[in-house]
Amino acid sequence: MVEAVLIDLFNLPANLQNNIQGLLHNTLEAVEKCSAIHAPCVYVMCCQRQGSERKGEQESLLPTLRGFQSLKRRLEVVCAQTTAAALYTIKQRLDEKDLSIIKVILPTLRKDLMKIYIDHLFTAVYQFEFEDLQVIPDSESLQISEHQHEGQILSSQDVALIQSEIQMYLESLPSLKGELTILRSSLIPDDIFLHGFTTRTGGISYIPALSSCNLFSSSKRRDPQVVVKENLRRLANAAGFNPEAFHRVKVDHANAVCIMGKKEPDNYDGIVTDQKGVTLAAPGTDCIPVLFADPVRRACGAAHSGWKGTLLGVSMATVNAMVSEYGCNVKDILVVLGPSVGPCCYNLPHESAKEFHRIDPKCVRLFDSASPYIDIRRATRILLERGGILPENIQDDSITDQNQNITFCTACHPDKFYSHFRDGTNFGTQIGFISIKD
Repeated sequence: MVEAVLIDLFNLPANLQNNIQGLLHNTLEAVEKCSAIHAPCVYVMCCQRQGSERKGEQESLLPTLRGFQSLKRRLEVVCAQTTAAALYTIKQRLDEKDLSIIKVILPTLRKDLMKIYIDHLFTAVYQFEFEDLQVIPDSESLQISEHQHEGQILSSQDVALIQSEIQMYLESLPSLKGELTILRSSLIPDDIFLHGFTTRTGGISYIPALSSCNLFSSSKRRDPQVVVKENLRRLANAAGFNPEAFHRVKVDHANAVCIMGKKEPDNYDGIVTDQKGVTLAAPGTDCIPVLFADPVRRACGAAHSGWKGTLLGVSMATVNAMVSEYGCNVKDILVVLGPSVGPCCYNLPHESAKEFHRIDPKCVRLFDSASPYIDIRRATRILLERGGILPENIQDDSITDQNQNITFCTACHPDKFYSHFRDGTNFGTQIGFISIKD
């Protein structure tokens, strides 16, 4: 069942401009008749003129809107200077109400154009269907056609212009939830490496569970790739790296490692390089973003270590890749564990907890319970030390100087970090990143 209707009156063709009130009246009448039982939210999208005419179009529509009592509380006119701005505003309204099934009523020639905007600003969470506005010349009355007409074919230049419009609009938006904050480790020498762990502040993602500096998009979440890209651009500007030379692990919750410059695996949870100016990154909503740095051989790496990856030894797999590929000495490699869910909050089924108990009984609390609490950080440290990493070359939550602590519990700090464990399926993502300075 359609949850929302979007009526696109933005940049109407010239032959329809003079009858905009009639178009809207007949369209709303059709929506009202088709929605006698369930009244959807209705958004009318129109162009906002600059200067003295700024609100003229919106005000001219008000008499038409007042006549539809059943839709009155669910009807809103959204005026903006660009399609990107209007559509993104409507997306915010949809997300506030958790609406996902949208009917778009628009002129035939706008259909292919609108689909490009929707592809960029929405994810697969949303479902769209389209109906055409048609004017019969004899009567100039509106018909809503179920027949799917194809609009004009858009050139690659047209698509590029739309992408540029969207990017410029997103760049103009203010940061949310405070300034962008980056946590840095004192263990990694900043004269050789650029690195950090992000928090949730300083981006433009507005959905509460994703707000505000979400750095991952998926088909299951409401934050589109263009928003994540803008958040990354702002992070890159603040941190000082090139977002075009940015490589994030392709999470598989296993122990495969990608060697930069060699054939990229389909999925991997570790990545290493000795190339300058290339930024490596690993996500870590609750899983540990782990950073690796060898100041002697000038090589670095990043790994995503959840409970499965921890048991499979992804951190030592990343260390071993640095040793075999770049001739690193394991005793020179520095390892920093970023913000992640702590043993105070994280529990697993008993069968999974047994694997951590085998690493060390101290990795498990309340072992005899159905869901023991797990310390994946301690397990990671133990496996690294067993692999030859010096204890003093590992920074985690065991650091004695709490002013230097960056391995916070993500679940305990909702103001600073995202947490899948705390927030559920529609969660945001922070990252750890590292690169070798030029």
